[in-house]
Amino acid sequence: MHRTAHGYPVVLSDLSIEYPPHGASPAHVALHGVSLTLAPGEVLGLLGSAGSGKSTLAKVISGAALEPRSADVRPVITGGEATVLGRRLRGLPKRKVSEFRFHVGYLAQDASSTLPSDRNVAEIIGAPILERDHRYNRKALATRVATMLDGVRLPLGMLEKYPFELSSGQRQRVALARALVLGPSLLVADEPTAGIDLSVRDAVAQLIGDLRDHHTFSAVIISHDLPVLRSTADRIAVLDRGELVAIGTIDEVFDDPRHPYVMALAGALDDGHAIIDDLAEPLA
Repeated sequence: MHRTAHGYPVVLSDLSIEYPPHGASPAHVALHGVSLTLAPGEVLGLLGSAGSGKSTLAKVISGAALEPRSADVRPVITGGEATVLGRRLRGLPKRKVSEFRFHVGYLAQDASSTLPSDRNVAEIIGAPILERDHRYNRKALATRVATMLDGVRLPLGMLEKYPFELSSGQRQRVALARALVLGPSLLVADEPTAGIDLSVRDAVAQLIGDLRDHHTFSAVIISHDLPVLRSTADRIAVLDRGELVAIGTIDEVFDDPRHPYVMALAGALDDGHAIIDDLAEPLA
């Protein structure tokens, strides 16, 4: 049910995405002619310079860009197609968007800092279930939420706490539990280890790997953290200025870099940089 005719959870075919004109800002092409496939059970790491289009791609394939938000300028598919879990996203009817999003877990880049401050951890994690079925059995809900909290390695005593009482790493794990509570077929995580300390970073990377092993889902992980990608990703794709410039295993991509941006990444790796935020600006 959650595969395309070709058996792939995500198929991008010559995909182009742009942001329409907004106020004084002209239209902006975020992705141009990107083609790739994600295999069932595969974790694909996504690397890219600032403005490369990687967060835009995450918003589109997760369905977040399809949700109406009055204040946001939403990216629009202007060429090619993105087929995710068997659904073509270009022109997906609004009535189908919510159903589609139930099958995709999305961890936004700012997820840990935007948890609702007036809800406790139990309410935050359980919210997607109640949004789908407000009559869901409360005892079953409590069990499901407790299981998810345990799954992200947080003690049950956290259930009654509020976001302001948690560390950034704890908030990130609560956000991950919320993204996974519906048992999605696809996880899209945008910088899941950004802004959290090294010990927690390793725990989150381990957690994503463990979850992938015990649940049959595929994932797209955007990260500048190479140890995280090395421990979680089967392949990596590299974007630069809206175009796909490399794809393969980490070793395949960095052992034979051809594109200038990939060469710069490989150089950073050779110089001992584990986190390549210092290469965030596009190359001239």
